Amino acid sequence: METTNQALSLPRIGEKAPSFKAVTTQGEINFPEQYAGSWVILFSHPADFTPVCTSEFMTFASMEDQFAKANCKLVGLSVDGLYSHIAWLRTIKEKIEYKGMKNIEVKFPLIEDITMEVANKYGMMQPGESNTKAVRAVFIIDSKGIIRAIIYYPLSLGRNFDELYRALIAMQTADAFSIATPADWRPGDEVIVPTAGSCGVAKERMEKKQEDVHCYDWFFCTKKLDKEKVLSTILKK
Repeated sequence: METTNQALSLPRIGEKAPSFKAVTTQGEINFPEQYAGSWVILFSHPADFTPVCTSEFMTFASMEDQFAKANCKLVGLSVDGLYSHIAWLRTIKEKIEYKGMKNIEVKFPLIEDITMEVANKYGMMQPGESNTKAVRAVFIIDSKGIIRAIIYYPLSLGRNFDELYRALIAMQTADAFSIATPADWRPGDEVIVPTAGSCGVAKERMEKKQEDVHCYDWFFCTKKLDKEKVLSTILKK
């Protein structure tokens, strides 16, 4: 019964991100309250001193400024202890060179979660994968502390960080311009105009032929959205 209750309590898209306080490599944090006003990517990795996780942390750290310009902060987690975290991150900086990345310093906080309290609260422990390691979970949380996207990867699969960044920018663009983004959307591509509520209203919109809107049918309309307009709205100078 306990497992069932835990499963039902897992966070979902559209809900407030569960709160917690934790010790990290950058001091104590109060999550998500202290990140109010910023988007956050909270992500877990299975273990320190493992190769896939090392490649991921180097990639995330090298992209930290890119995410920061999109008003997004990074927070990592594993069930290892603080001293293990510190030793691992020092080793990455001093010894690891990968894909042209070297001397990489991880400056964003990495949560110590020995008790697995946070990992369990966020559903990062998947028994089908491991009872002692958090899977590669990603939670994208908006500036109001609402969970906007949840992505899970198995232990063996490294994440695509370009896709995480694309998803972040797409969601921020959807919020800013009240649109939706189609498959594989990137800034500069056409966006989806929300359906007009009913077939009759939509057909009327099609007949009026709005200057900037192209309707393939009543349920599928797109419009151009200038790349520079998107980036100037979303990214910090």
